[in-house]
Amino acid sequence: MMEKLTVTLGFIEFPPTYTGDGGNLSPPIRLSNLQSPYLAVFAFNPYEKGCSFCTWVAWDIPAAHQIPAGLPAIETIESPIHAKQGRNDYGEIGYRGPAPPPGEAQRYLFKVYGLDAPLDLPAGSEKHAVINAMKGHVLQFGETQALCQR
Repeated sequence: MMEKLTVTLGFIEFPPTYTGDGGNLSPPIRLSNLQSPYLAVFAFNPYEKGCSFCTWVAWDIPAAHQIPAGLPAIETIESPIHAKQGRNDYGEIGYRGPAPPPGEAQRYLFKVYGLDAPLDLPAGSEKHAVINAMKGHVLQFGETQALCQR
């Protein structure tokens, strides 16, 4: 049985800083019961057209109890943490925050995987390549969600 990873954002409704209306910064992700040496993170917007519309994918993150906010939108991050980021389903590198139509609410899902090793995958890869590379390496899984409304 896979070990549960507890994932929290510290908010239930997105502050503007983490949305398309604000700074469009990636939110801080807090982890507990972490027992894996590496992490991979996916954010999904199920309200966008397409199955599992990915708005952020990052991997090869060394284990930490918090992934800090505001990771730069570049393929290979050296600071404030080490990570590789891929191309989201908008065709961009890095995180893209929610921006629902006026009067609508959208829920974003954050899925975090604890991995046993770094992935043999170049920065800038898309979600399917990351998912395929993770096969056989997942030790833990956890998820959380938050709501954005305009």
